[in-house]
Amino acid sequence: MSEKQNNPQNERDLEAASSEKAPVDPDLVTWDGPKDPENPKNWPSMVRWRTTVAISIFTFISPVSSSMVAPALSQLGTDLHMHSEIEMELALSIFILAYAIGPLFFGPASELYGRVRLLQVSNLWYLIWNLGCGFARNPAEFFIFRFLAGIGGSAPIALGGGAISDIWNAEERGKAMAIYTLAPILGPVVGPIAGGFIAEYSTWRWVFWSSSAAAVSIQIIGFLWLRESHPGTLLKRKRDRLVRETGNSRLHTGGKTPGSKFGPALVRPVRLFTTQPIITIVAVYMGYLFGTTYLLLATFPVVWTELYGENLGIAGLNYISIAIGSFSGIVLNAIFIDRIYRHLKDRNNGSGCPEFRTPTIFIGSLMITVGLFWYGWSVQGHIHWIMPNVGVAIFVAGTMGCMQGMQTYIVDSYQTYAASAMAACALLRSLAGFGFPLFAPYLYQALGYGWGTSILAFISIGVGLPAPFVFWFYGGQLRAMSKYAAG
Repeated sequence: MSEKQNNPQNERDLEAASSEKAPVDPDLVTWDGPKDPENPKNWPSMVRWRTTVAISIFTFISPVSSSMVAPALSQLGTDLHMHSEIEMELALSIFILAYAIGPLFFGPASELYGRVRLLQVSNLWYLIWNLGCGFARNPAEFFIFRFLAGIGGSAPIALGGGAISDIWNAEERGKAMAIYTLAPILGPVVGPIAGGFIAEYSTWRWVFWSSSAAAVSIQIIGFLWLRESHPGTLLKRKRDRLVRETGNSRLHTGGKTPGSKFGPALVRPVRLFTTQPIITIVAVYMGYLFGTTYLLLATFPVVWTELYGENLGIAGLNYISIAIGSFSGIVLNAIFIDRIYRHLKDRNNGSGCPEFRTPTIFIGSLMITVGLFWYGWSVQGHIHWIMPNVGVAIFVAGTMGCMQGMQTYIVDSYQTYAASAMAACALLRSLAGFGFPLFAPYLYQALGYGWGTSILAFISIGVGLPAPFVFWFYGGQLRAMSKYAAG
């Protein structure tokens, strides 16, 4: 544990230490001590929770759109004259492909210009193009509108981790990340349930019109609840205010102008992905989890309508198993992740470190493997409908544990560049979410649901089980060699 002791993550101690060594510069604008109420980490608890919930709501609507059309794919394909199965699968997954592009811009931009403005503008962008999907008359229009909507919808996923890092200390961050992590997983659950009934009793176009109406409501919530949390943006505003009050144009915040840093900031996510082993491993495992989740979402309608003979509305109710797994995983993690962190910190002479997030990743990885085997062979044997749902619930609960643990680990490790680090992880995750559903029909046609899902389970053993041990034993050394990592 010696390497962990050399990387303390107690942010209050770091702030106090940095304030003692602050350069003597009368024109430097910074926080007025460690208790400055303008510092987001010192906001009242109610304000921080309200901001966390608002960010999570923004993160929720985009995944709803990504999966809501799944039960209506056959109806959509008929109306728009799509002639192949891969075209219909592309109608679902092209939205996720945009997730690989948007964060590469939004993450770094938020570290220069703040979170709130980008969240609001990107939600309006998503709203316009998602509404357009409902009016599409041919596949080309639909694919273009759907991709552009995904660009806007990717912003909250890129910015959320950084915003959570802005307002919560390491000892409190786990529960906030639990709420934030729940939104992208719960969205693909709510979407198909609603989409199933819409497809059965109305038209697929209402899938997009109804989600656009929800985006309007979220935009209003953002105007009321969102509050800028990016420290650099807040200090720049403080500097501008002091210049107006004092007339001292020499006041500065110690950094370069945003324009001079925008170019390097844009390439930062790719640089983090290619040079930081921690981010590379997390990105690969997140990509596998995200891709597998969307593969299951894409094949769910076939399983329940064709194999189990349920109508679209009833088949959509099976997505409740994903909701049960999500809530179970999120509640357990919310209870234990910060508690485990504090316990290990006390045992480490009061020094916290990101590696104390890894126990939940290990437990989650075990559940993922068990859940996949359970689900695949239940469907293969055509066992009672409750059994595949139990397997899916176990898989999703494990996914929640892993996703929350890994995202919190990344935010703890790369606090200043948390948004860029999350954008780097989102790149591979989104490509997997786009690609996995496309090969799902061929996987199950060739191997069946038993061995097809078992392949995914074997991958989880090869990637998911070693990862927590790598982080635990070597994470401190890897961070010590990095110029981006905190501490």
